[in-house]
Amino acid sequence: MNGLYAHGSSSRNQLLEWEKHALDSFFAKMSDKEKPFPCIPATIGFSMNQLKYGFIGSPRRDSTIKELASLLTGYTEQSREFGNYTSLIIFYETPDSMKNASVEEYEQIFWEQLSGLTALDAFEWPNDIPQDPHDPIWEFCFNGEQYFMYCATPAHKNRKSRHFDVMMLAITPRWVLQEFNKSQSYAQRIKAQVRKRLANYDSIAIHPDLNTYGSEDNFEWRQYFLRDDDGSLSKCPYHRVLKFLGIDK
Repeated sequence: MNGLYAHGSSSRNQLLEWEKHALDSFFAKMSDKEKPFPCIPATIGFSMNQLKYGFIGSPRRDSTIKELASLLTGYTEQSREFGNYTSLIIFYETPDSMKNASVEEYEQIFWEQLSGLTALDAFEWPNDIPQDPHDPIWEFCFNGEQYFMYCATPAHKNRKSRHFDVMMLAITPRWVLQEFNKSQSYAQRIKAQVRKRLANYDSIAIHPDLNTYGSEDNFEWRQYFLRDDDGSLSKCPYHRVLKFLGIDK
């Protein structure tokens, strides 16, 4: 399906079978009462029907990045109309040939997708955001908007909070997170509950890279793609790929 999809839309009958399956799996994950999904703001956004959905091709196909850029551009232009808990959920048509792909292979694909997005970005990098991913204030930007990126894959087994049937992105505007953090007491209570849920949801300890934006020891890029163990990359591949491509953002 082309364009953004909203839950309950009459256009569901236009979806392909894999798209319907991805949606149904996501809805089941978000509405599970026995084992609630850890990210409480995401479940609120789902229950309030503020999430938007997009479907794109295989993550290994170069043209898929253009599809992602088109959807994210459209979402960026409209996101403030969707509500304070909105996010864009992207489902990739993940082929059977990737069933045995490792977490590390998905990780490489994820960073290639982000670097490809930047290569297609018509906007200059925001002046108030450092270009070095190893700066605590850095975060991914596209179309002039700051975003938190989340990736889930079929390869994640221990970290169920990062598992999904197909490769999936959840893209949340920074302004959504800023709205959430306006009431610090409320935000702290919710974050504490999120960590409790994570401990119950995953069969492995909370990843040490999970942190708070702006903290001196925080690096946003490390949280975008969490491995299925406690390991992580020593350097951000986004920076390396961009330097290789000669793209100055």
